[in-house]
Amino acid sequence: MAGPWVESASLVARVRAWWRQWGMHLLHAANAVMAVVGATWLGYQFWRLVWAVSPIWPTSPRGAIDLEWRYLEVQQWFAGAPVYDTLWHAVYPPASYAILWPLLGWLSLDQARVSWAATTLAALAWLIHLIIRESGPRTRAERAFVALMPLAMYATGAAIGNGQLIVHLLPALLTGLLWCQRERASQYRLAAAVLLVISLVKPSTSLPFLWIVLFCSGGLGLTLLISASYVALTFLAASQQPGNLVQLLVEWMAGSLETLSQKGVPTLHTLLEALGLGHLRMLGSALLLAGLGLWTYRHRRASPWLLMSVAALVSRFWTYHQWYDDLILLVPMVALFQTAHRGPHADGRAVTAAILLTLSMLLSLAPGGRYLFPAPWDGIYAAGQLVVWGAVLLFLLRQARHERAVGG
Repeated sequence: MAGPWVESASLVARVRAWWRQWGMHLLHAANAVMAVVGATWLGYQFWRLVWAVSPIWPTSPRGAIDLEWRYLEVQQWFAGAPVYDTLWHAVYPPASYAILWPLLGWLSLDQARVSWAATTLAALAWLIHLIIRESGPRTRAERAFVALMPLAMYATGAAIGNGQLIVHLLPALLTGLLWCQRERASQYRLAAAVLLVISLVKPSTSLPFLWIVLFCSGGLGLTLLISASYVALTFLAASQQPGNLVQLLVEWMAGSLETLSQKGVPTLHTLLEALGLGHLRMLGSALLLAGLGLWTYRHRRASPWLLMSVAALVSRFWTYHQWYDDLILLVPMVALFQTAHRGPHADGRAVTAAILLTLSMLLSLAPGGRYLFPAPWDGIYAAGQLVVWGAVLLFLLRQARHERAVGG
């Protein structure tokens, strides 16, 4: 029986035959385009980061703007000056500032921009090494394609140019999750806990993934260790601020709720706003997060990349985000590559995965439709992204259900 996106066995056979004839040519062409796009886009964005220059696009912020805000927040935080009631952009929880201090707490701003650029390069190298190892490409061209995926995505450059956190966060998060699912040695699990605590520097991105930690083998103890470490960091950070911890958390929540009311990329919150149900934003996020927890428990024996991919899609949509956070969608793209690469399957899953991966990469290619297309084409582009990402989610859910059925 064919899969839901591939209607007949004959169509699957024709696609496979076409790929055998033209696939390598297409792959080499894609690699060339992605290499040029990635080099141009990232070169421009590193320039923005290090020199804090004005952008080419007038609707973009000045270079390194988010890094400069985090730098100011960390400096003011550990100087004992109030942060939440004096800096409108201070919306991260207290523990985040303790996590950021080693990178931003002891340097000048100019030094911090250079240091951030250097650690960003290291994080990119780590991420590329990880996804090449995990996706299992067989040829040099396939390895190049996998390596170029994050480099050619608009989200990567946007995060770098603004000095955002996700490029640093993502390889730590994925490595920690893989270690806690696969490794049983205590040193690996302790290292996994450290990496996952670091990834909580931005809980709006990393929190949905903690269901995977909880439901992996021995995950309760690991979850308690991560939680206790995060609480300890919260108390450590709070000790540097005037007032008590409760007052500090109330001020943080007030700023966070104000951020949630701002316009970002399409998420569950923007959908509820469009339906006139904006007052249900927090409830909707909680229900989506709880639904992910139930699904993760039921499919806890599925492959790690399937679990991480579904969590990544939920992470992208469960709360407020900006477009640089779309780098999280690299995770399901790796899972699609794995499925396409391990084919052929009788039901056409490999073909479906390859098609969805191609569409996902095209719609993620820098500089992104937000700046490439004028209205109303930018809206059509965004709608196309939502359709493709929804199809990817349905495909991954079906994959997980298939694995659960086969595994008994």
